Amino acid sequence: MKKEVVIYTDGACRGNPGPGGWAALLIYGSKQKEICGRADATTNQRMELTAAIKGLQCLKEPCRVSIYTDSAYLVNAFIRGWLVRWQRNGWQTTAGRPVENQDLWRELLRLCGYHDVQWHKVAGHSNDDRNNRCDALARRAIDS
Repeated sequence: MKKEVVIYTDGACRGNPGPGGWAALLIYGSKQKEICGRADATTNQRMELTAAIKGLQCLKEPCRVSIYTDSAYLVNAFIRGWLVRWQRNGWQTTAGRPVENQDLWRELLRLCGYHDVQWHKVAGHSNDDRNNRCDALARRAIDS
């Protein structure tokens, strides 16, 4: 039976593009782990994707994972089938332009193939303590 892990993620950017930060909070049973990092010249979308990737990369074996994020971009790509269409269209949008952040989407898809991932949208800057913690860590990482 696969272990069940909860991951909260967030990304932040000062300017878009500009310096950015990402954070993830991993929860397994009573254990919690916080991770975060930064990038010099990036976008908020890249930081949102990076947070999810880094969280999944921390897992040492296949797990059942619930990922909570305030990124509609990230959740909708999975829930609304955007990724399926992008791949079917040779990584082109419906407007015929290349999909942005393909490198990160491809890595995230690879990791989701290893783990059983469920995506959950949370309201940003709301009363969700774990989402707020990730937001604070991501913003702090920008200046580290």
